[in-house]
Amino acid sequence: MPGFFYNLSGNVIRCFRGHNLLWHFAAIVVTYISVTSRFDWLYFESFSRSAWLPFLFPAVRLGSRMPIIAPLTLYFAGVLSKDGKIMRTSYALGQAVLIGLLISSSYKAFTGRVHPPRIFGPNTIDVSREFHFGFLRGGIFWGRPSSHTTIAFAMAVTLFMLFRERRIIKYLSLCYALYIGLGVSISIHWFSDCLAGAIIGTVVGVVVSKSFLECDSEATLISQRNLQC
Repeated sequence: MPGFFYNLSGNVIRCFRGHNLLWHFAAIVVTYISVTSRFDWLYFESFSRSAWLPFLFPAVRLGSRMPIIAPLTLYFAGVLSKDGKIMRTSYALGQAVLIGLLISSSYKAFTGRVHPPRIFGPNTIDVSREFHFGFLRGGIFWGRPSSHTTIAFAMAVTLFMLFRERRIIKYLSLCYALYIGLGVSISIHWFSDCLAGAIIGTVVGVVVSKSFLECDSEATLISQRNLQC
């Protein structure tokens, strides 16, 4: 059974290989369009005083805690129940979180995008176009893409791929990712930060889940061959 570090470096590379690299460029393009068209600012203006804000703001805390709680909970549940599938899911989920965090933080280290104003008013200045390009000029906690959204979609897509036959898991995981993305897009991030995070997180989720599924297929094939012998 594959562990947490199973093909970790290879999966990071696969996130930037072939057509996956094109998705990274797509994330850059949608960010450029959203920034230059002022859509980010107009979106922020529209939702900064939204009645939905109290309902969506908890997404900030949930999105920072669930990536730790979910893999650990599944891990201990797998240990206690001695269920190999649950253990594998915890490893895949944990790896998706780690890769999503590494990629989003790396982008942030170089983009240094200024975060939205905490309070919107008549004299609030449009800072949606401000980037501090360079290395660590804006840290790795703010900026583009949204780590909350990247990790949320990485987790959701991983679960979606691993449990294709379980509708409730698929739909709940996608609803969770959408809630996190929407919640942080009207609070601590610009819309395009979250859209880029959703694209990159989806790539991570697909890569990690395929890697773990391929490992399971190979193990099953080897087991069948041994039985035939």
